[in-house]
Amino acid sequence: MAAVEAPNILVGETTCNSLLQQLQRIWDEVGESDKERDKMLLQLEQECLDVYKRKVDLAAKSRAKLLQALANARVELTSLLAALGEKTFVGISDKTSGTIKEQLSAIAPALEQLWKQKDKRIKEFADVQSQIQKICDEIAGTTEHVGTPAVDESDLSLKKLDEFRAQLLELQTEKSERLNKVLEFVSTVHDLCAVLGMDFYGTVTEVHPSLKDSGGVQSKSISNDTLSRLSKTVLSLQEDKQKRLHKLQRLATQLTDLWNLMDTSAEEQSLFNHVTCNISASVNEVTNPGALALDLIEQAEVEVQRLDQLKASRMKEISFKKQAELEEIYARAHVEVDTEAARGKILALIDSGNVEPSQLLADMDNQIVKAKEVASSRKDILDKVEKWMSACEEESWLEDYMMDDNRYNASRGAHLNLKRAEKARILVNKIPALVETLVAKTHAWEEEQGLTFTYDGVPLLEMLDEYAMLRHDREEEKRRMRDQKKFHEQMNTEQEAIFGSKPSPARPLSTKKVMALRANGNATPSRRLSSAQQNLSRSINKDRKRDMRPVAPVNYVSLLKEDATSCISGTEPLPSTP
Repeated sequence: MAAVEAPNILVGETTCNSLLQQLQRIWDEVGESDKERDKMLLQLEQECLDVYKRKVDLAAKSRAKLLQALANARVELTSLLAALGEKTFVGISDKTSGTIKEQLSAIAPALEQLWKQKDKRIKEFADVQSQIQKICDEIAGTTEHVGTPAVDESDLSLKKLDEFRAQLLELQTEKSERLNKVLEFVSTVHDLCAVLGMDFYGTVTEVHPSLKDSGGVQSKSISNDTLSRLSKTVLSLQEDKQKRLHKLQRLATQLTDLWNLMDTSAEEQSLFNHVTCNISASVNEVTNPGALALDLIEQAEVEVQRLDQLKASRMKEISFKKQAELEEIYARAHVEVDTEAARGKILALIDSGNVEPSQLLADMDNQIVKAKEVASSRKDILDKVEKWMSACEEESWLEDYMMDDNRYNASRGAHLNLKRAEKARILVNKIPALVETLVAKTHAWEEEQGLTFTYDGVPLLEMLDEYAMLRHDREEEKRRMRDQKKFHEQMNTEQEAIFGSKPSPARPLSTKKVMALRANGNATPSRRLSSAQQNLSRSINKDRKRDMRPVAPVNYVSLLKEDATSCISGTEPLPSTP
């Protein structure tokens, strides 16, 4: 019966009292003594006390661990906040009361969130510092990468991160500027190599292998060494360009001078247009590819040497050509030169070899320049001499025209001659003033130059003085002839009254031409002027002799004697001019 009830009792709620009651019943049934019962109860109480002690110790240890964990959590929270630069963390309860587990439960979410924030911040720091390290390596030209830089976890504040980001931004800006400089240098090197006919890729590869890569711009080296070497390369190429341009311009100038000396055809000159097109260009203006290539300069040098050799063989021809130009200038200026002596001197200099061809040609060019200056200074006077000579020709034509008895006939062209005669009279009346002006200008020129103004070797002032004297004598002769004509007309009137007959009128008196006809292009102006002066003198003497013929009857011998006496006095020789 007791065995059956025991399981039933165990099935229900088991408590210490029920167990004691059950133990008491068992003891009663067994018949244990009170001493044994007390001993067993004491042992049971001791065992219970040991269990409680163990439990209390375990609980105390657990509490200590929780307190330590709480303390550690608080320390960790403080350190995380300090590392992240945060003073407080939103979401943490400020209360310090409550159980330990409640306090731990309140701190745990904040710690978890701060750890996540710390890991994120560490990644941000690592990324920024990696970029900074990479750009610094590129600027320094370091090819060995150390790896990811260590992040200082003691300071993960946003302020520190902003400092790194600002540093990264400055480095990125510097990198961009350096990259632009590199690209600019590379572009300049490319243009210079194109103009100089040099290998661009070979040139930039010597500076740095990455510069020839046209695919990736960011992969190009931007180190201080690369920039320095690029700058030196550009300066070297610019100096080469400057030297080559000066050399090419010197060769182009020599080519142009030689072509002008030897009258080289335009077709032959066009073969070197690529050389002469830059004869006056500045360094920055020469941009055509290959314009300053070495083979082009060598080609120009060979051509200059060839033309120099050809010039030496044609030196006499070129010199005589320049001498002819010089003589032509003096001829147009009516300056007399010794042509044979000048050409003989040129031949002697060339044959002797004591003078450089270029020096001889330069001297002749200087003579041509001086000759042009002389011709320019004489131009005004020569123009007036031409006007004077033209007026003298018109005067001569007018005298011939006035001697023509049929000038008023209605013949063909008579009205044209009449108009010309009217213009000629106006022009002849201007001759004295023209001569006076010419004399004044000639005096002024001689005082300024300290030389005698000659016209084809004859002093112009002497020619003008002689002309003035001849013109004065001619005017005097005309006046005397008019007086004689009046006297003869009076004699004829008296003779007609006595003898009843009237002699035929005498032929109008005339003077010869003062100047040779301008149509005679074979004679020089000085020869025409000299010939005209001689003809004028002879015509005056002939008119005097012709007017001395007797025209009166015998019974007027006395009158004719007086006339002859006056005529003889008028035929005395003219005074000579200096």
